[in-house]
Amino acid sequence: MAKESFDKEIQFLRMLVLASGAYSRQQFAKRLGISVHTFDKTIRRLKEIVSTMHQHLPEEQGKELAEAIRFNYYESTDPMLLFLFRAKSLKESESQRISLLLAALNEQALTAMELMNICCGSLPANASLPDEKTIRSDLKYLEEVGVIKKESASRPYRYRMDNDLVRELSEEELYDLYDFVDVMASTQVPSVQGYLLRDGLKKHLLRGQAEPQAIEPFLYKYHYYSRILDEAHLFTLLDAIRHRRKVRFLYFSPKADKSYASQNTNPLFERETAGKAEQTLPLKVVYDHQYGRWYLLGNGREGIRKYRMEGMTQIEETDAVVAEVLFEEKTAELEEKMKYSWLIDTGAPVTVRAKFFNPEPAEPNFVKERVLLQGQWGRIVSEDEEAFIYEITVNGTTEIKPWLRSFGSSCEVLEPRYFRREMIAEWKEIQAYYEPV
Repeated sequence: MAKESFDKEIQFLRMLVLASGAYSRQQFAKRLGISVHTFDKTIRRLKEIVSTMHQHLPEEQGKELAEAIRFNYYESTDPMLLFLFRAKSLKESESQRISLLLAALNEQALTAMELMNICCGSLPANASLPDEKTIRSDLKYLEEVGVIKKESASRPYRYRMDNDLVRELSEEELYDLYDFVDVMASTQVPSVQGYLLRDGLKKHLLRGQAEPQAIEPFLYKYHYYSRILDEAHLFTLLDAIRHRRKVRFLYFSPKADKSYASQNTNPLFERETAGKAEQTLPLKVVYDHQYGRWYLLGNGREGIRKYRMEGMTQIEETDAVVAEVLFEEKTAELEEKMKYSWLIDTGAPVTVRAKFFNPEPAEPNFVKERVLLQGQWGRIVSEDEEAFIYEITVNGTTEIKPWLRSFGSSCEVLEPRYFRREMIAEWKEIQAYYEPV
């Protein structure tokens, strides 16, 4: 995805959006574990990214940072949190160099040496000139992310833009493709790759003088669109799982006072962080659709551990590779512990019985349809015209509780008794919030 980590910007944007501007500069800096000066510098960096993204668009389509972060009910189809991925988090020198490479390759296929000559002749006089190794590294990166491709099979390789998709499809086919990608990116996870493709197609169609309303036929609302931020870590973790490598990171639990710690390079200004250094063998990644959260399940010195991905920073793969036999052993151990997990709970199994009430006879039985769709391995043990009894064995009641509560008055918990009392107490508390003053 990006050539550099942008943990600070990710945590910054999450707070900026979720806090809705409720914090002052000092409060933001304290919560993030950075100085006010670094806060101001990050703001300037994000503004530069926004202006860079929209500098080639007509004036009425350009955006300021304030406009980009303003919440709109339907804006989750084009979330501003995604612009970090679009910006690629490149260094300024890399950004200049790669822009020159792409501009040159857009005209014709060129070799690495020809591209190096173009770069050296086009960069500012005060800029450091790239060598052949640097240019080849940039070309390898662009090839890996699917921007360019080799045109020739023999050396010296000639590279060209990999834009066959938009060149070979008709305008009508591009509209159909855009609609398909739009639906899939906005309703499936992970979504970042889909959003990047959708964004590229949208810009291509707009350059072709397409009407804005013609390429926005659908409106979506996703409650937890900030989940896209955590996908920055997803591909690193999946790669580590694929290659059986351990990862290390600095972890901030949901209860921590801070959500980020700056990487201090000057020992005179070194200070303690609230995060905890962790090293684990990643085994599984789980997405909680109920709350829009990503989790990493791994094995470390303390056995099976669970991490909220939003609290993981400075993630990197280590050189420690575990044997396939050991990986399979730990995976089997995790699967056994999660045998009855509604999501990721590894507590003691408990049998939950709940009564679901059917809607009025004239209405479709949407309650039963939803239970059958979302109820996992639970089963309906009895039913009549008015209601049905649903039973499931789960590892603890914490994770199934929000699902049962979401049915409102259509669901009554019967067993276990302590769980029934918990639900009654919570509903009484909620009722008290709405009592007349």
